[in-house]
Parts: sequence; structure tokens; C-alpha cells
Amino acid sequence: MSAGQETFYEVIRRQGITRRSFTKFCSLTAASLGLGPTAASQMAHALETKPRIPVIWMHGLECTCCSESFIRSAHPLVKDVVLSMISLDYDDTIMAAAGHQAEAILEETRTKYKGQYILAVEGNPPLNEGGMFCIDGGRPFVEKLKEMAADAMAVIAWGACASWGCVQAAKPNPTQAVPIDKVIKGKPIIKVPGCPPIAEVMTGVVTFVTTFGKLPELDRQGRPKMFYSQRIHDKCYRRPHFDAGQFVEEWDDEGAKKGYCLYKMGCKGPTTYNACSTVRWNGGVSFPIQSGHGCIGCSEEAFWDKGGFYDRLTGIDQFGIEANADKVGATAAGIVAAGVAAHAAVTAVKRVLKKPENVG
Repeated sequence: MSAGQETFYEVIRRQGITRRSFTKFCSLTAASLGLGPTAASQMAHALETKPRIPVIWMHGLECTCCSESFIRSAHPLVKDVVLSMISLDYDDTIMAAAGHQAEAILEETRTKYKGQYILAVEGNPPLNEGGMFCIDGGRPFVEKLKEMAADAMAVIAWGACASWGCVQAAKPNPTQAVPIDKVIKGKPIIKVPGCPPIAEVMTGVVTFVTTFGKLPELDRQGRPKMFYSQRIHDKCYRRPHFDAGQFVEEWDDEGAKKGYCLYKMGCKGPTTYNACSTVRWNGGVSFPIQSGHGCIGCSEEAFWDKGGFYDRLTGIDQFGIEANADKVGATAAGIVAAGVAAHAAVTAVKRVLKKPENVG
């Protein structure tokens, strides 16, 4: 540990947090990340012994919705992440420093912690006209992005903007905005897509890297498997209605009031990988589908250009029997009808067989 660098445990003890509360924090955090039974003790040991990781948080073309989501994390609380778990050395949105002072902090962190800091990027770089559509500190953002990435330990791409390009890269893309992996080469990049990502997913990724000093297991697109390994459709509480062929046909119809599946209203849950239906939003209170609006697939690549938010998926036959809403509905209705007919036939046969016994 470098001289003067405190661990997370030292910081929270100085703030008056008890050992019991620290242990509980580790247990709850390990559980929320879906880690094994030994993870809590590993997490406690790491947070007691490892220095806080310096983090540089940069902003390109974006709307700051990722930061807005991040500061609303309920577990762990963002104040614990920012003030205790990591050393957030630079973030031009929330830092007090500005101008030349802020630029000096950026360069100091880069030099002092070369190869040790995490570069978190919100937004993306535009490449048209030499990057002049996004100027940061008097220079094109794309130039500063490449410089800071060169000496980073790893890079986190926050949100759909940094991961896929989002609305800035949607057609016709006049600024030639691109996701950050198009300009950052030779560095591990963790993509945390969403517009914005779920707050607890963001803090969960930071917690994992801080605890274990490595990247979480990623899927083939570079997303953490612990949060992006299942479709929203797989764990959606409306899934039984989909399987039963019960769908909302129009906004505020009887099916909508009964909580039927929103697939016909354009819900992209069957093709979207995210933790919305399990982790949920606003401290686990709800998520868009629970609030009556279909998923728009904001964590998937090029979601702005893929058919529109309310356009129904043409088919999801890649998932076997779930060919499409009409087929599922027709099949379900057929099964019910067949079941009713079979029941009626059996009942009729029983009555015929019982008649002789009752004669007399």
C-alpha cells in the first residue's frame, strides 16, 4: 500500500462505523452481486487491506443521466462508494475544482497512479472535424480520452452512450460519434449499458473491481455477466401472461389494467439483456414494465435505430416455442379449447357408463 493511501475500512472506522456494520455491509453487498458464500469474507479482507482505487470519471457527449442514476444507488449508498470505497479524484460534474485547477488534478492523478487508476467514461467522443464537436478543457475530448486511457488499469464504459453510441450515434450521426471502444485499444473495457444503467448495477461493478482488484466475468460483448446474463423477459413477472397468450392490445385497455404482457405494445424485454426485472429501479421499488410501459431495449446496441420504441418485434422464434404473440395466444387458446372438449367428452362417457347402474 502506498504511503498516505487509506483503505475503505480505515475510512469508515474513522467515520464511526462499527465492525458489526462493516461485516453486515460486506454480506449484503456480496449477496446483491450474486457471489458465493465465501465472498463476504473475501470482500471484508480486501476492503481492510487494499488501498482505495483512484478513479477518473470523464464526460463526453452525454446527458449526465448515468451520473444521475449513480448518485441514487441504495445499496451500497453512493456516498459510501464515492467517499470511502474509491478515491474519486476527478469528475468535472460533481467536483469543486474547475478550470486549470481541475486539469492539474487530472494530470497529477495520471502521473502519480500510472497503471493503477480506473478510467470511468460517461458519454462518447465525436470524430468529425477532428473531434471539435466536444471540447473539454480547450481540447477535443477524444484526445484527452486516449491519453487518460493509455495509463489506466481498466476502463468502464458507463451507459449506452459510451458502450454503443446511443442517440448521438443514431442515424444520420452528423458528428460521427462512436462508442469508446472504437478509439480505446489495448485496454480492458467493462461495458455497463443502459440509458441510464441501474444505479445498483453501477455501484456493484465498482464494488467488485474495488474488492477483488480485477474485472468481473464479461460476456462476449464486454458486459458483466452478473447483471447482463439474462433477458428481462426471463424474470419478468408478466411472463406467465405471455405464455398464456394474454396481451395488452391498447394502452389502458382491460388487459393493461389486469397487468397482461406488453409484448404487443412494443416491449423489447424478450431481446434485452439487463437486470431490470430482478434488481429493479429506485431502490428496488419498480421498473418500467411494472409501471405499465414496455421495455425499450435501452441496454442493447443501436436501440435508437432498431425499429422504434413502440414497434412490435416481428418475431422471437430464436427462443423456440415463443414464435410470436399471435401464435402463442392461438396455441394457448387451442390448448384451452382442447382441454374443455376433452373434459366434456370424458364427462359424457362417464354419464353413459353410469346410466345402467342407476336403472331400476
